[in-house]
Amino acid sequence: MSQTVTGEEKKKKLEKMIEKYKDQQGALMPILHEAQELYGYLSLETQQMIAQKLDIPISEVYGVATFYSQFKLKPKGQYEINVCLGTACYVKGAQAVLDRFCEELGIQVGDTTEDGKFSIGASRCVGACGLAPVCMINGEVYGRLVPEDVPKILEKYKD
Repeated sequence: MSQTVTGEEKKKKLEKMIEKYKDQQGALMPILHEAQELYGYLSLETQQMIAQKLDIPISEVYGVATFYSQFKLKPKGQYEINVCLGTACYVKGAQAVLDRFCEELGIQVGDTTEDGKFSIGASRCVGACGLAPVCMINGEVYGRLVPEDVPKILEKYKD
């Protein structure tokens, strides 16, 4: 019951946000940013609501949401895994580490496990080049990784 109330409250907040920006030039970007902050991602339902309220095609909303990398169309997992693919990490085998995370979790980059526990992403540089290759899980850094480290790391997060 409380989730429905929370969902309704978020919907009302989104409607207020849209009203606040509705008549401004370039309203779509700030609305998308605030909607993602509110929900954590931009669901199709959220995009449809924005399109309807702004009286623009859903394809325009979707086009902007998919063009900019900061927008997410899928919910994030409880544990966000980010493998650095910057030059230092990549040269030292980060792609193999990323592939092993995907294999172990049964998902692809940008996806979230069905149980909502893990999501996986790749980033450019996290500023820990001396520890390459590196991954971060909810801000915790793991360095000097090899693919064989992945199962042991994931075990820490499986309750």
